Amino acid sequence: MNEALIELGEYVVATRDEATAFDTAHDELAVIASASGIVKLLTFLRDDAACQFAVLIDITAVDWPERPQRFDVVYNLLSLTHNQRIRLKIEADEGNPVPSVTTVYSAAGWYEREVWDMYGILFSDHPDLRRILTDYGFEGHPLRKDFPLTGFVEVRYDDIEKRVVYEAVQLTQEFRRFDFMSPWEGAQYILPGDEKAEGKDAES
Repeated sequence: MNEALIELGEYVVATRDEATAFDTAHDELAVIASASGIVKLLTFLRDDAACQFAVLIDITAVDWPERPQRFDVVYNLLSLTHNQRIRLKIEADEGNPVPSVTTVYSAAGWYEREVWDMYGILFSDHPDLRRILTDYGFEGHPLRKDFPLTGFVEVRYDDIEKRVVYEAVQLTQEFRRFDFMSPWEGAQYILPGDEKAEGKDAES
């Protein structure tokens, strides 16, 4: 299986300028591509006789906040004819939209809306780019790594007002920081209450 994936990766990279490199891991093929050529590359992978990736399984993203191009947009494809899968990766940032691939795969419409909703990645020429999973008026993009775990607002139904109420998030206790140290090594600082034990040791 791995040899067939390597051959496919070599074929795609040698045939298309939009594909810059490929890698195989865990019996899966990943191809690195340029964002500007993603529509042409996906059209080739769908129509070429040696590929025939007619099914778009999913479009998702990965956030790398420390990079200038902080996002990887990931396309997962399936070829029923050849029983193979391929993953395409392109880099994107917050300011420059990624070309929409809805003209190649109609299913991409909802997937791109989900990526926009969760990560804030824009897709140019998308017919209806709006939120799909979060509520009306939602602020931010929840799967970005800089998005607070508690969110900004909470939603609940108010029995008195007989309607849905939006309220700012309020933590019921003070936020605690966990260092996840090994219990066998012991703390490198004095834990609350330990100062009494140290005082007794000093007296003895």
